[in-house]
Amino acid sequence: MVDFTLTDEQKDLREMAHSFAEKEMRPVAWEYDKDGTWPQEIIEKAWELGLMNSHIPAEYGGPGLDYLTGALIEEELGWGCSGIGTTLACNGLATAPIILGGSEELKKKYLGMLTEEPKLASFCLTEPDAGSDVSSMRTTAVKKGDKYVINGSKCFITNGGYADFFTVYAKTDKDAGHRGISAFVVEKEWGVVVDKKEDKLGQRASNTATITFNDVEVPAENLLGEENKGFKLAMMTLDRTRPGVAAMAVGIARAAFEFARDYSRERVQFGVPIAMHQAIQFMIADMATKIEAARLLTWQSAALLDNGLRNTLASSHAKRFAADTAMEVTTDAVQVFGGYGFIKEYPVEKLMRDAKIMQLYEGTSQIQRLVIAREVLMPRQADERAVTKV
Repeated sequence: MVDFTLTDEQKDLREMAHSFAEKEMRPVAWEYDKDGTWPQEIIEKAWELGLMNSHIPAEYGGPGLDYLTGALIEEELGWGCSGIGTTLACNGLATAPIILGGSEELKKKYLGMLTEEPKLASFCLTEPDAGSDVSSMRTTAVKKGDKYVINGSKCFITNGGYADFFTVYAKTDKDAGHRGISAFVVEKEWGVVVDKKEDKLGQRASNTATITFNDVEVPAENLLGEENKGFKLAMMTLDRTRPGVAAMAVGIARAAFEFARDYSRERVQFGVPIAMHQAIQFMIADMATKIEAARLLTWQSAALLDNGLRNTLASSHAKRFAADTAMEVTTDAVQVFGGYGFIKEYPVEKLMRDAKIMQLYEGTSQIQRLVIAREVLMPRQADERAVTKV
C-alpha cells in the first residue's frame, strides 16, 4: 500500500516548526509586514532550533533531512508568516547548486559556513531582462588566468542585502544561449554591491535586493560543476526547491482558510452566523479541498526526490497548483470577511498580498504550465530542457 504515513520524527519536527511559527512568527508577523522589518532575532532562533539549512548533509554540519520532512517544515513556516519563512528557507535555494555541483572543498567551506553560524546565502539567477528567459542573461564571467571576472546585475534576490555569499549564474559563452551559462560561488566581500532594496506588495519581512558585480574576481575553483553546464544545474536546483515553495504556498492557504472558517462561525448576518449560508459553506468547502489536493501534490513531488526519482513534472504540478491555490484561497478569504477583509486591521489582506509572489518566484505559474505541457506532450525531449524557463 502506498501512503504518506509520517514517521514519529517527522511528526515531531512538524510540531516543533508549528510551535515556532505560532509563538515566534505569528505574534510579530503583521508588524514586520507593516514596517518591512528584517527578522534577525527570528533568524537566530530558527537557526538554533535547526529549522534552517534542513537539506545540508550531516557531514557538513546540517540535519540532512529528506525533502518530504523539509516540506512539512516549510508549510508550517508559511502558515506562520511566508515573508519570514522565505527568509529562513532561502539558504536551501542557494546551497542546492553547491550540494549538486560543488567540489568537496567548496562544500566544506560554504555549507559549513552556514551551519557554524546563522549566516545567509542568496541565489542569483534572475536579471532585469532575463526572468523566465534565462538564456538571455547578460551577466558575464570571463576566464583570466586562475580567476573568473564577473560583470553584470541580478534582480529580485532574496536575502540579497544580508547574504554572506551568492551562487551566481553568468554567461561564459555569450553566443551559446542556455548552453553557455556557468555557476559560481561568490563571496560578498569580493566586491559585490547591493544596489537597492525592493519595496514589495507582500512578503515584506523578506529582503529582496538588486545585486551588481563590477569586475568581481572569483577563484576558478569556485566554479560549480563544469563550465557552460550551469543551466542544467539551475534546473536541477529548482526541481529540488519547488516542493518547498509549494509547501509554503499550502501554509499560506491553510492560514487564510482557518481565519475565514473561524470568522464565518462568528460573523452574524440575517440572524445567523454566515457559516450557515450555503454560499459561504461552498467557498469554505472549496478552500479545504484545494488545500488538501495541493498538499498531496507537494508531498508526492518531495517523495519522488527522496526515492531518487526524477520529479520535474511532479514539482511543476505541485508548485503551479499550490501557488494558484494560495492566491484563490486568500482571495476568497478576503471575500468571506467582506469589507473587513479589505482593512489592514484584519489578517487576511496580508495573506492575499503574500500569496501573489508564490505565482511568480521560482518559476511563474505560466512557466510551470510550459514545463507540464512539455513533459506531457514531448516526454522524450523533456530531459534536454532546451526551453526558456525558470
